[in-house]
Amino acid sequence: MISFAPTEDQKLMVESVAAFAKNTLRPKIREFEKERGISEAVRKTAHELGLGLVALPEAVGGAGLGMMTAALLEEEVSWGEPSAGFAFGGPGAFGFAVLELGTTEQAKAALEPFTASGGHSCFGAVAWGEAKPNKDRAGFTTTATKSEAGWTLDGAKAYVVNADRAEHFVVFAQVDAAAGWRGLGAFLVDRSANGLKVLARETTLGLDAVSFGGIELAGVVVPDSARLLGGPDFNAAMVRFFARNALVVAARGVGLSRAAFDVTREYVDGRKAFGKPIGHFQSVAFTIADRAMDVDAGRGLVWRAASAWDVYDAGDRNAKDEKECLLRSAHAVAFVHEAAMRCGDDGVQLHGGAGFMRDFPVEKLMRDAKQIGLCGMTAEHADQLAGAVAIGAVIDPGLVLPTPETQNAFV
Repeated sequence: MISFAPTEDQKLMVESVAAFAKNTLRPKIREFEKERGISEAVRKTAHELGLGLVALPEAVGGAGLGMMTAALLEEEVSWGEPSAGFAFGGPGAFGFAVLELGTTEQAKAALEPFTASGGHSCFGAVAWGEAKPNKDRAGFTTTATKSEAGWTLDGAKAYVVNADRAEHFVVFAQVDAAAGWRGLGAFLVDRSANGLKVLARETTLGLDAVSFGGIELAGVVVPDSARLLGGPDFNAAMVRFFARNALVVAARGVGLSRAAFDVTREYVDGRKAFGKPIGHFQSVAFTIADRAMDVDAGRGLVWRAASAWDVYDAGDRNAKDEKECLLRSAHAVAFVHEAAMRCGDDGVQLHGGAGFMRDFPVEKLMRDAKQIGLCGMTAEHADQLAGAVAIGAVIDPGLVLPTPETQNAFV
């Protein structure tokens, strides 16, 4: 029998982060929303708790605690404030990108600013998405051209998490036009690079404390050493990066689902009609029961996938274990994104007229749920990935990863 019971050390970490979420994050969700950010003091506390570096191996400066521990802690943080995991300082998706696509030396050097003192104020970002499809060919409009000086990047990237806060980027660009989505490359680019311009922050549906924006690259030159080659198979490494990062987002989705469920259950227990709490009426009770199952099922899928990644990372990283990681992550992502939306939507519904008033947090959670489903790998792309792995098909990056042709997504 497989057990995902947390270890004693994990329980202690979860208790600490849960207390932080309950006492610091939850009471300030409207403040974070209004300010469109997390205060430096709160980010510093999160950094002191070790959040942000949990899943990254010690060899590159991380805590080396694995994906399971990260999933446990991300759920607690997101229960307190769904945007917090994205808005805390730290490498974020940048860390997983350099881990999967770079060498150990590249990853260690790239992550050094995040492990140093003051890491709570240092942000990383992944510039993946683009606003419009390429009309002439498959692939990105942003290009990377080989030159004597290294590589020259030209184009524009959109939907970048923390674009205006980040000092360090991983930028995806087309290196081989003829190869379409199989002809991409990834490059380390600093904010200070000549020709890089950070665009204005966008106004979004939810996750208000997170910044979403874009960057423009006009003749940005980076050396050969800035290219992340992804080992023997760049496309496989790129899919692993998306799956691993998407699983962290799914863990946040579980926390959001749980938060929406908790506030809704409390409301239907206290709101009375016809002499009894509305939660005692069968239709309401059944809805609450279904959403409780969503939370529990989503958590189980996330834990199973996280456990698979820990086995993969601790072993020889063979093809069989990689397939297990991708399949389990796809299942978790596809289910949790949709479950989070059900929890948020039903939460608003069961609050009645109060549900769309900002006196209650549930309307925020519904908006956050919709947007978190577009962060990283979407449910639709996770379905594509699960199907490809299940039938043994060749994994096509153009189908399993968010592209302008299929659906734009935040990374």
